[in-house]
Amino acid sequence: MITQIADKQAEQTKLPSGPLEEIYVIWLAGGSCDGCSISVLGATNPSLESLMAGTVPGLPKLILSHTVLSIESGDEYLDQFRRAERGELDAPYVVVLEGSVTNERQIKDGSYNKGGGGFYIAIGEENGRPISTTEWLDRLCPKAAAVIAIGTCATWGGVPAAEGNATGAMGLMDHLGTDFRSAFGLPVINIPGCAPIGDNFIETVASVLLFLQGLTPLPEFDELGRPAWLYGETVHDGCPRAGYYEEGNFAKDYGDKECLVELGCWGPVVQCNMASRGAINGIGGCMQSGGVCIGCTMPGFPDKFSPMYAKPPGSGVSATFTRAIGSVIKPLRRMTQRDKNRSIRWSERVPSGWGPQGGSPGLERVANYFYKKVQKAG
Repeated sequence: MITQIADKQAEQTKLPSGPLEEIYVIWLAGGSCDGCSISVLGATNPSLESLMAGTVPGLPKLILSHTVLSIESGDEYLDQFRRAERGELDAPYVVVLEGSVTNERQIKDGSYNKGGGGFYIAIGEENGRPISTTEWLDRLCPKAAAVIAIGTCATWGGVPAAEGNATGAMGLMDHLGTDFRSAFGLPVINIPGCAPIGDNFIETVASVLLFLQGLTPLPEFDELGRPAWLYGETVHDGCPRAGYYEEGNFAKDYGDKECLVELGCWGPVVQCNMASRGAINGIGGCMQSGGVCIGCTMPGFPDKFSPMYAKPPGSGVSATFTRAIGSVIKPLRRMTQRDKNRSIRWSERVPSGWGPQGGSPGLERVANYFYKKVQKAG
């Protein structure tokens, strides 16, 4: 029995023979603001243009069908969708969803509006009936080589799925279900963010394409389908302000250089690499620009991070402990710093016209005496 299951899984994940020269990308729009598309257009490593031109070594050329970027319209635009559904494309295809999945079944007759009960979001029509994005997902995702959700709306539901929404919005993983696998045996791949870092998306796409080429193993994803190497650490881990938190130094106003936790930053618990990678080409990002982390990459966003820009409830406890520890750590570090800012010859005075000329205070001399004993103890 186990052997049969293994053989079946191997058959499901069987790669096409030989390298792929081209691969189709069908970009679907759900409930979104197109911010994810704008973010991807700013990617640089590699750029979207490089992938579409087929100039990245080892990667196939992308043939992109995008609701905004494609120059085709009408039936010509939908032709790629229909050929993909019929299995008539000459290369595998990848489905990318931007925006949340609206629950079209809740309108009138409960069956994708076949009774003419209206729709939330649709792309094209068939026999005079609008085809909802939700229906396109059900038609195309099972036959796709990979299915990627870009942005928090597509991954977890995001702002359109906030409390009180009327559309029943959800993430793609919620809609397709736990057991969903693409034609190549992959679960849904999630690249969250509002909007996500463009290079996070492009890097993940490139890694998956290398896998589809048979050149590399499948990259590591976490239990929620996020690239583990991009979302495995918190904002705080890579934040340039993290050192201030350690010593209990917190900003009181926007524009201050210290840690932003008490101004509403959720960085210590949010999984995102914005602080270390930057928004575009390594530049910018929330904390670098003086803004707080509002948790936009997390499944609980926005409801569990509201009200935004207010001090997180748990930060009061952690900040109190940090201040207490920092009140001891800071003086000790400054004492050591002053000592290490003196050469061996400057034990009594500093030959500088810029600052005080006196020697070290008595308490520091005692502390440094014992410090050296420990330092030389081996």
